Amino acid sequence: MKLIVGLGNPGREYERTRHNVGWWVVDHLADVWHLGAWRDESHALAASGRLGAAHVRLVKPLTYMNLSGNALVPYLRRPGFDPATDLLVVVDDVAISVGRIRLRANGSAGGHNGLKSIEHEVGGREYARLRIGVRPVDPDRPIGELANFVLSPFGSADRDVVVSLYPQVTAAIEAWVHDGIAAAMNRFNADATA
Repeated sequence: MKLIVGLGNPGREYERTRHNVGWWVVDHLADVWHLGAWRDESHALAASGRLGAAHVRLVKPLTYMNLSGNALVPYLRRPGFDPATDLLVVVDDVAISVGRIRLRANGSAGGHNGLKSIEHEVGGREYARLRIGVRPVDPDRPIGELANFVLSPFGSADRDVVVSLYPQVTAAIEAWVHDGIAAAMNRFNADATA
């Protein structure tokens, strides 16, 4: 099974924020892959189905961002589940400009509390992540306090840019499911500069 976890915060007040981009993506995937309704799981909502020959499960942790890893605990106990090959985390990244994505096979949390929580539960940094840029393209636009920035809604122009990435993001995730992270990185990171 391939597990795709979209990071975000529960609650209507967070729906349109930069920090919830991971939820936006897995909601989109559930629609385009026709996975059906979201079901309640321990600390999460999940939608499951098949993508070609692969069994996929989308997960939206229902904890707040800094406890996102709790949603992974049931999967980490499953025989044969290997985070290095079976887990992809979709996450916002303030170091990358809006309109850019970056796949990584592993690496640091980069100050992201959701990734820190997942790293804690996984017991290391060996899991794939798809980072979606949320930094304004205008380098002169100040971000201010980071927590306030990521917990504030996108402007409509930036939101439209993120939504326009859905076909590329979907193709990148499908490449990860079918061919693994190295192949997906080779194909989709070529123009993923910040």
